[in-house]
Amino acid sequence: MKTYVAKEKEVERRWYLVDADGQVLGRMATRIADVLRGKHKPCYTPNVDAGDFVIVINAEKVVVTGKKAQQKVYQRYSGYPGGLKKIKYADMLERHPDRIIRLAVQRMIPKNKLGRRVLKKLRVFSGPEHPHTAQQPEVLSFT
Repeated sequence: MKTYVAKEKEVERRWYLVDADGQVLGRMATRIADVLRGKHKPCYTPNVDAGDFVIVINAEKVVVTGKKAQQKVYQRYSGYPGGLKKIKYADMLERHPDRIIRLAVQRMIPKNKLGRRVLKKLRVFSGPEHPHTAQQPEVLSFT
């Protein structure tokens, strides 16, 4: 027996559609991260981008559990003294609902060149419409 190692050119990519309406943020993000990395395929190789494309619609209807809707805070730092920026979950959901899902998935994939390449295959839209109908995405269910 020999171990199969996937090659970038041999990977067959598919498009998946995820409806975030009523989905729990963390559980949905872990499933999306697995599909982007290719962990759902039998030809998964850790150092090769073998994942698929994911389209997320209805990002403004994502749900968080517990008191996270009131307590969760997103932080970023500019690099300058006193440059800490904080934004609450409720404000982020109102202003940029697509960033909530993008950040949740981004923090679940590797922080290297491969992770940056994988994240480019994620498309997040706040409404129910998306411009990728020509790719004929399959609906990805979480059941």
